[in-house]
Amino acid sequence: MSDRKQARMEVREQIREFLTTRRARLSPEQAGLPAFGGGRRVKGLRREEVAMLAGISVDYYIRLERGDAAGVSESVLDGINHALQLDEAERAHLRDLLNAGVARRPTLPAAQPVLRAPVQRILDSMATTAAVVFTGRLDVIGANALGRALYGPMYAAPVRTVNTARFAFLDPAARTFWRDWDRIADDSAELLRAEAGRTPYNTKLIALIGELSTRSEEFRVRWARHNVRSYATGVKRIHHPVVGDVDLAYESTRLAHPGQMLLMYTPEPDSPSEDALRMLASWAASKPDADRPYPAADTHPSRTDTS
Repeated sequence: MSDRKQARMEVREQIREFLTTRRARLSPEQAGLPAFGGGRRVKGLRREEVAMLAGISVDYYIRLERGDAAGVSESVLDGINHALQLDEAERAHLRDLLNAGVARRPTLPAAQPVLRAPVQRILDSMATTAAVVFTGRLDVIGANALGRALYGPMYAAPVRTVNTARFAFLDPAARTFWRDWDRIADDSAELLRAEAGRTPYNTKLIALIGELSTRSEEFRVRWARHNVRSYATGVKRIHHPVVGDVDLAYESTRLAHPGQMLLMYTPEPDSPSEDALRMLASWAASKPDADRPYPAADTHPSRTDTS
């Protein structure tokens, strides 16, 4: 079997599992349907109930749930979104999967992502804001000095590519660094699942997911849920080894380069977290090599990170 054919089969399987898990989480009552007591063999909605709510035939929905993405119109997609009560991230994920399922020539990922020089200059101009640039694979490809200092424990890992999902699931230090590790773990798996829908033929992403699935039961459980999310806003609760507990609000914005996302972290004014971040900035500036406050990250200069 060719790699392309295998990839298409995997996309069909993702469509099937995503729709099945969305259907399973909804009860008839949640979907506004009458309940007729117990005895239901199916967890959640039946296929025929989804088809009725979506305004399509049962046969058509069954074909779609089996991964047959050919000829899905906008009205059908809207009906399924409504029937399964998908949120914005889930709607985008389903559309990505359907598009990948019918693409004649799968879109292959570009070469190693590179941060453009103007973006790095913008990052460096943010003296009091920790700023980090991620790829869809959750690789950190750029940061300012404060961002590197904030993510110091990740840079301390003995690999060149800093990856937040690998840190969260495979590095014991993550459970101390992230004070709400469970939420961070959920977010990481859900962001990777969304990226897998956007770029299902990305071999480096596939390799990362394989590594995490093999080495982390916590990741396998979350990956099997087929939950997705997108970057937005929120608060990160960190225990930093240098300055202690820090609560940082963050905002995200997409960059012009496809797949790159800028996250900016800032504390509440006149808060202990603001004091802690100011101390961290001073600490980073006092290091002989401010660009790499945790030099252990490059302790293997001859090693090539192929992940």
